[in-house]
Amino acid sequence: MSDLRAVSSERTLVLVKPDGVQRHLIGEVIGRFERRGLHLVAMKLMRIDPDLAERHYAEHRGKPFFDGLVAFITSAPVVAMVWEGVDAVAQVRAMMGATNPSAAAAGSIRGDLAVNIGNNVVHGSDAPERGAVEVALFFRPEELVEWSAADATWVSG
Repeated sequence: MSDLRAVSSERTLVLVKPDGVQRHLIGEVIGRFERRGLHLVAMKLMRIDPDLAERHYAEHRGKPFFDGLVAFITSAPVVAMVWEGVDAVAQVRAMMGATNPSAAAAGSIRGDLAVNIGNNVVHGSDAPERGAVEVALFFRPEELVEWSAADATWVSG
């Protein structure tokens, strides 16, 4: 029996943003990814300092909303996680829903839980390459835990 993760998996960063932490939605978000079959390899509760926030949002530097992004993500703790699985980035993006909750499908995290575009509960990497960069921003290699779930062979055959 093979471990499917070894064949074609990828990793993605997921943040439960300050609004999600403050609204006690951490378990709800984690549960959705677990039930989907994604594999958690790292997680921590943390405060993002301004330097990390600016590096994380560097692609938005110079845009009118950049300072607001940095201020919000540094305003309270976040839960940073690394999820692994086949097409993990695409799966997480679909599960999160559109950035603007008013356009997010019912059943998606943002469609069900987010208040507005500025308080949209979660962040997820937007491409596999970006996922690798973001994971490295938030986690040291030794913080990524390699493990196999007891049911891995049940679902991967």
